[in-house]
Amino acid sequence: MFLTPFVDAIENEPAPRASFLFRLVNLLAVVVPFIGLVAAIVLLWGVGFGWVHMWMLVAGYFLTGLGVTVGYHRLFTHKSFRTNRVMTAVLGVLGSMAVEGPILAWVATHRQHHQHSDRDDDPHSPHGHGEGLRGFFHGLLHAHFGWLFLGRKSDPARYAPDLQADPLVRGISRLFVLWVVLGLAVPAGIAWVVTGAWTGAVLGLLWGGLVRVFLVHHVTWSINSVCHLWGSRPYRTHDHSRNNPIFGLLGFGEGWHNNHHAFPASARHGLAWWQFDLSYLVIRSLALLRLARDVRLPRSEHIASKRAA
Repeated sequence: MFLTPFVDAIENEPAPRASFLFRLVNLLAVVVPFIGLVAAIVLLWGVGFGWVHMWMLVAGYFLTGLGVTVGYHRLFTHKSFRTNRVMTAVLGVLGSMAVEGPILAWVATHRQHHQHSDRDDDPHSPHGHGEGLRGFFHGLLHAHFGWLFLGRKSDPARYAPDLQADPLVRGISRLFVLWVVLGLAVPAGIAWVVTGAWTGAVLGLLWGGLVRVFLVHHVTWSINSVCHLWGSRPYRTHDHSRNNPIFGLLGFGEGWHNNHHAFPASARHGLAWWQFDLSYLVIRSLALLRLARDVRLPRSEHIASKRAA
C-alpha cells in the first residue's frame, strides 16, 4: 500500500551523528569542485568562455534547477501546490533537462528517502555505513553520488502510483531522453546563432549543457549529503536533516533541509524571514498569476509544536 510522503515518521535518532573528520572531508569534497569551476571560468575568460557562455550557464542553471526544486520536488513529489496542465508540463520538461532521471523514478526515490530517512532503506543517507576508513569513505561517496551506481531502484508502483496514473506525467517521464537531448541542444543552438561559428556551438554545449548539468547535479547531491551532516536542527525530526544556509542559496531554498523534513508537504522551506527560498518565491509568483493554487503551508501552531528543545 502506498504510504503518503506527508505523514511524519517516528521521532527518534536512527544513528549517532557522523564524526567531525567525516563531515570535514564531505565538506571539502563538495567545496573543491566549485572552486575548480570558478578557477576554470576565470582562466578561460576571453578564450573558451565569455558572456554568451556565462548567460547560457546561468540561465540553464536557474531554469533546470527550478524545474527540479519547484517541479520534481515540491509539485510532483510532495504536492505542495497545484497548477494547470501547461505549467505541469513545463516544470516536468525543465526538471527532466537537469538529467537527474525521469519524473517517476526521481519521485519514487525521494519519497522512499523521506519514509526511511537515515535508516537502512534510505537510498542515499551518509550515515550507517560502518566504522573505520572503509565505512567513512563508503558513506561519503554513497550519499553524494555512489548510490546512483548500485542499481537499486525505488518502485514507482509503490511510491508514486498517483503519478503513474496521470497520462501527462507518465508521458513526460517516458520521453526523458528527448528532454535531455533538447536540454543540451538548445544552448548549443543559441550559442551558434549568436556567435555564427561552430566553435560557439561547441562551447555553448559545453558550458550551457554539460557544465550546467554538472553544477545542478553537484548542488542536488549536496542536499543529500551535506544537509544530513552540516547545519542546524531547529525542528525535531526522526533523521539527521539539517539547515545549511550555503545550499539554502545555491539550492534555491532546498538547503533548509531540516525545515523540509519537519514539514515535508510545505511549499515553503525557508520558514524564517531571513531564510531565502527562491523556489517558494516562484510558487508565490505563480499563485499571484493564477498559475498555482492550493499552496500548502504549515500552521503556526504546528511549527511551534515541532521546535527542538
